[in-house]
Amino acid sequence: MGMEVQGTCDPRFEGVRQAFAGNLENGLDVGASFAATVNGEFVVDIWGGFADPAKTRPWEKDTLVNVYSTTKTMTALTALLLADRGELDFHAPVAKYWPEFAANGKAAVTVAQLMAHSSGLSGWKEPISKADLYDWDKVTTLLAAQAPFWEPGTAPGYHALTQGYLVGEVVRRITGRSLGTVFREEIAEPLGADFHIGLPASEDDRVAELIPPPRGGAIEDGAMSELTANMATNPGIDVRETRTRAWRAAEIPAAGGQGNARSIARVHSILANGGEVDGRRYLSEAGCRRALELQVEGHDRVLNTPARFGLGFGLAGGVLPTPNASVLYWGGYGGSLAVIDMENRAAFGYAMNRMESTTTGDVRAVGLVMGMWGALAG
Repeated sequence: MGMEVQGTCDPRFEGVRQAFAGNLENGLDVGASFAATVNGEFVVDIWGGFADPAKTRPWEKDTLVNVYSTTKTMTALTALLLADRGELDFHAPVAKYWPEFAANGKAAVTVAQLMAHSSGLSGWKEPISKADLYDWDKVTTLLAAQAPFWEPGTAPGYHALTQGYLVGEVVRRITGRSLGTVFREEIAEPLGADFHIGLPASEDDRVAELIPPPRGGAIEDGAMSELTANMATNPGIDVRETRTRAWRAAEIPAAGGQGNARSIARVHSILANGGEVDGRRYLSEAGCRRALELQVEGHDRVLNTPARFGLGFGLAGGVLPTPNASVLYWGGYGGSLAVIDMENRAAFGYAMNRMESTTTGDVRAVGLVMGMWGALAG
């Protein structure tokens, strides 16, 4: 029963459903969900498998899972929303909103550089513990005080955990509300999207258990650069932490989001549809397209891959092959993925519990997305 694929799929995309079923049958996935919208309407919304490694809990329609860095796409959208309203200027110095941030040579660092992983703050210089991730004031104060690891704006270097605190603190300074609150009140609730940056305890029983990736993967490579080692070990990444109430409740806007494929695709149908969903306008079309503005490109100093970053998203020409230049994407440690294709007015989401050792998506999600693009082109 667990291998049976549940949900709905337009016949045009039957190949995607079959590929998803194949991932479950061959063990690439234990439990997973995939969804796609075109013109704001769901054309694929499927799920299957199990929510726990023991395979005792079926993956249900409303199962949630921690999606790690796919959360960053929600954080980016929240910032784009404020910018579209004129409350946030991406090209202004961060210190305009957060005066303490100017310390240690950062007076000219812009909000756009935070969004594009080029501010030089890819990690903390001071040693921090896992518990410190739950202390918003402590980790943001440390970032405001420290000097950049490299000259801001000159190169990308993935801000794996820090980006959410940095952008989130700018949002907090502007709105007086936490990033998770702004996201919930302005985006998730009006859309009816089941994605949470800070999960209420009442929803804990819906959360699938992440299955840690095999050892020796991408971010455990012995030849790590100093910056990569800092990202991976200060603090160390412990997948078991995602099972705790502390992690789920905390707002960790770069890595702590709980959602599923349906909510990822639903949220990003805003960007895919030029800012309007179900007759409600969230952003102007120009405000959505700003995400496509290239901020930095080159060799990523942390991920050790080619990178092209717009305002909060990876762009065409980076690690994901795309059929056109109007694609935004980012993925999460273990395999989750969000893709927005503005040309096809399509949004794709994938969320799962069996993790691979990749940091930004892997062949499972990419195969499903390529299947979508193939069918859309056909």
